[in-house]
Amino acid sequence: MAKWWRGLRTAIQYPQPPQPFHSQSSRYHTIQAIPREVAGRRVSSVLLESGTVLPIKIHRSEKTGKILNLVFVWADKGTELKVDVPVVFKGEENCPGLKKGGHLKMIRSTLKYICPAEQIPQKIEVDVSNLDIEDRAYVRDIEVHPSLKLLSKNENLPICKCVARNLDSPEPLATNLERPEPAEV
Repeated sequence: MAKWWRGLRTAIQYPQPPQPFHSQSSRYHTIQAIPREVAGRRVSSVLLESGTVLPIKIHRSEKTGKILNLVFVWADKGTELKVDVPVVFKGEENCPGLKKGGHLKMIRSTLKYICPAEQIPQKIEVDVSNLDIEDRAYVRDIEVHPSLKLLSKNENLPICKCVARNLDSPEPLATNLERPEPAEV
């Protein structure tokens, strides 16, 4: 079996379609169809090219959920790809801000990286176990493989923030007592 069929098998096994990612290299190809010869009851396939590919788009039927079309990108060893990596939070059970009644506000659900095809992470884990109310987790605090390069130049971007829950009745605004009220005429 050719290597790219392994990629096809893993694309079909995804519970949800992966976020799209694109190649930064000049060798960007998509596989749309495999030519086949049909003669009577015999079906033969001709292998045109083999290699490692990754799915970048999955088109599913809205009614049945069946896969209608797959678009792949060549992902041979050493090829650098632009990827959106999903962010996952860990340590929520130990988070002081959540224990005080706050909730975690997600600011970024994915981070964009350029990385070699063999080093694409499944997810990026962000530890929130030290966040108190109004604390934030930043991109600069994440440890990733050294071959991953963040596409954003600003590493001070927040990923999430621990915020207090909104109260049903907002606090009354403080009145300015120094300003005299207008006189009635």
